Amino acid sequence: MSVAMTRGVLFVHSAPTALCPHVEWAIGSVVDKRTDLEWTPQPAAPGMFRAELSWTGTPGTGAKLASSLRGWAHLRFEVTEEPSQGVDGGRWSHTPELGIFHAVTDVHGNIMVSEDRIRYAYESGAGDPAAVYHELSLALGEAWDEELEPFRHAAEGAPVRWLHQVG
Repeated sequence: MSVAMTRGVLFVHSAPTALCPHVEWAIGSVVDKRTDLEWTPQPAAPGMFRAELSWTGTPGTGAKLASSLRGWAHLRFEVTEEPSQGVDGGRWSHTPELGIFHAVTDVHGNIMVSEDRIRYAYESGAGDPAAVYHELSLALGEAWDEELEPFRHAAEGAPVRWLHQVG
């Protein structure tokens, strides 16, 4: 019986020099392989570095990568995991100020907000459109997108390295 596989990308948007080897060790512990990322200066945050890693692995690898990196001071990152057979995709975003955000994604990378989350937004809004808007904004991770956007644009044209997990 074959094992389901998926793929995704880890974007380390900013990390101080001293943290870079620790990020590589954390990734290596998840993918069970030594990882040497190509670190480049992050123009959006002088003194910080950025790297990208495309990965292939079993479903849940994205969550493991995000868990291994979350909570580190001064680290901004995103992990994506494409949907696979019977498993939704996901996106994890992390900033030092906001912590971690997770969303389920469809085959196109769109965030999928559940019926229960939408109901919660309506109920907690209690007729106040601004409160409903606020709850939906949280469900979509807009604060994380706003904070990470300058780092994403600074990375355009940066090199990407592929990492394949076997088994």
